[in-house]
Amino acid sequence: MNQEAKVAIITGASQGIGAGLVQGYLEHGFRVVANSRSIPPASPETPNLITVAGDAAEPETAERVFHAALERFGRVDTLINNAGIFVPKPFVDYTLEDFNKILAVNLASFFHFSQRAVKQMLRQGSGHIVQISTFLTDQPLHVIPAALASLSKGGINAVTRSLAIEYADKGIRVNAVSLGAIKTPMHAPETHGFLASLHPVQRMGEVRDVVDAILYLESASFVTGEVLNVDGGLVAGR
Repeated sequence: MNQEAKVAIITGASQGIGAGLVQGYLEHGFRVVANSRSIPPASPETPNLITVAGDAAEPETAERVFHAALERFGRVDTLINNAGIFVPKPFVDYTLEDFNKILAVNLASFFHFSQRAVKQMLRQGSGHIVQISTFLTDQPLHVIPAALASLSKGGINAVTRSLAIEYADKGIRVNAVSLGAIKTPMHAPETHGFLASLHPVQRMGEVRDVVDAILYLESASFVTGEVLNVDGGLVAGR
């Protein structure tokens, strides 16, 4: 196996944005290690893809994913922290179980995967880490109460800039994409009209919109510490 071909790790990769990213990176010549709780084994007909099932919030999962990547492909060039959970409800209705689950998936998974990624990228002298965030950190909406999304993803935005500066002179870039409502299985079809109406462009985002934005960041070697809005104009104004 040619160890010089670039390798991307993608969490939350079994459907929606994650599955789109897997396909997008494969089409761009990357080898991909895809993770989610229930991801099926990769087909022998796709030798540039391996899958590792497991909860991204658990450090053991991150360890298995990086072991698989390095054993099979020999390097890690990109990490996409796509695993996440969104639970919209009034602040006083959140339970301790909600709190623990949201912070585990949105923050603990970021920590476990990103720490291992940085260690490997420092050995290689280069790398790129991308987080998925939400427009709600900058543009809360009365009709979508989601304090824990803002709490967790606001931290993701802040640490993106922090790590970008910490490792800028080590060849490691760190960016995020802040999304509007994207048409994925997370949103029931009966909600699509309402969600589309929230965006100035009057439509929901498509998975391809997100994939294109992240692939832009992949090739943008002078961009780091950026939180790129992919939100149909939501943050710009309403």
